[in-house]
Amino acid sequence: QLQLVESGGGLVQPGGSLRLSCAAPKFAFDYYAITWFRQAPGKEREGVSCISANGRDTYSLGSVKGRFTISRDNAKSTVYLQMNRLKPEDSAVYYCAANSLRATCATSIVPYDYDYWGQGTQVTVSS
Repeated sequence: QLQLVESGGGLVQPGGSLRLSCAAPKFAFDYYAITWFRQAPGKEREGVSCISANGRDTYSLGSVKGRFTISRDNAKSTVYLQMNRLKPEDSAVYYCAANSLRATCATSIVPYDYDYWGQGTQVTVSS
């Protein structure tokens, strides 16, 4: 069982930055691609950014490209999502997730493919 723990959410003004972290036990972490999802009230959960197990391949949703950067430090068993130039529409609960069978990012990222989830961290972008 892979336990994922997110942190780093909070309230930020439009144009500001936050860095989210997703931590997991060392023994399993290196084998999995990690994906960040987000879900705003009344909306479906959507995949935001993914990074492969070895960190060489990444994917980002079109609306966050150039603003969000995903990275990982396997020595610290942590994946980061650096979010810059935040907009009110980025407000959501952000979750990190892993598929127990995947070390690479899927070409189509859908929530039902993921069997390990964190508890989520709230990001609110508001003036």
